[in-house]
Amino acid sequence: MHESERITLARLPSGVPIETTVHTYGEGDPVVYAQAAQHGREVNGSEVLRRLHEVLVDADEEFEGTLVAVPVADPLTFDRVSYTTPEGLDSVNANMNRCWPGDPDGTLHERMAARLWEYAGDADAIVDLHTGSPTMLTHTVYMEGDEDCRGLAEAFGTELLLAEAAGDDADTEWAERDFGGKLRVAATREDIPTITPELAHNKQVVEAAVETGVAGMLDALRHVGVLAGEPAGWDGTVARNHLGRVRADDSGLFVPDTDLSIGDPAAEGDELGTLYDPTTYEELQTAVADRDGIVYSIAREATVTAGETLVGVAEIVEQ
Repeated sequence: MHESERITLARLPSGVPIETTVHTYGEGDPVVYAQAAQHGREVNGSEVLRRLHEVLVDADEEFEGTLVAVPVADPLTFDRVSYTTPEGLDSVNANMNRCWPGDPDGTLHERMAARLWEYAGDADAIVDLHTGSPTMLTHTVYMEGDEDCRGLAEAFGTELLLAEAAGDDADTEWAERDFGGKLRVAATREDIPTITPELAHNKQVVEAAVETGVAGMLDALRHVGVLAGEPAGWDGTVARNHLGRVRADDSGLFVPDTDLSIGDPAAEGDELGTLYDPTTYEELQTAVADRDGIVYSIAREATVTAGETLVGVAEIVEQ
């Protein structure tokens, strides 16, 4: 069984409604809420939900619960192929994924989040599909220490899981970037197991990323009990999120080591690349791993400014 409805998330100053479509499959409990394109340039998640729709409808899958799916959570950023909205639309919350569970009387993004929370807040589990950059290893983020979130992440099945701490257990960056307003964090606080798969590559539909997402969604639905059957077994690596960011000491051109690839193991002290002054040819910095771990991101846009992340090394906690 499939139904869809067009809903209004908020309104622009001219009165033009900001609308999206909500798809519902099956009926009854348990309920899984899935959304994509909360950041508009992250299009692979939208394609995952479209192809999942084809599988669920054409294969006539037997439902034992309900899937609620929103393929474009933020039409404002989707239309602009952007990560955030222009300041003129929401100067307080340009990033929709910093203001959950929203406020029906708040800023534009707070109102949009509150409208979608009417669906997400009633779910038994949530999958918030995102897309990392072309330079980032595919992974799934879950709340560290929450076994229900961990189980959902394992069911989704990416080889790398990143455990993210929250609140007093998190690092300074977590608070500075207002991660407490993420959908995953807000939902977990309400005891709704939630994960954020980061499917590699944005702005382009990449077949490998989409296939990973569709397989992951089907196994997540099996894990929760919306679909019959058991998810495939998981045998991967767990690392800590938002650690091991090797940053640029100065601005310049960054040249990664020619043998360096995402997914590679890294040891503390390994040389990962070199930062140069493009005008004097002076070597400004040798990027060095500050811990043992796995390389999960590499800056491929060579022009960097001071403080940018050159290489991300996630600290492995289980393998």
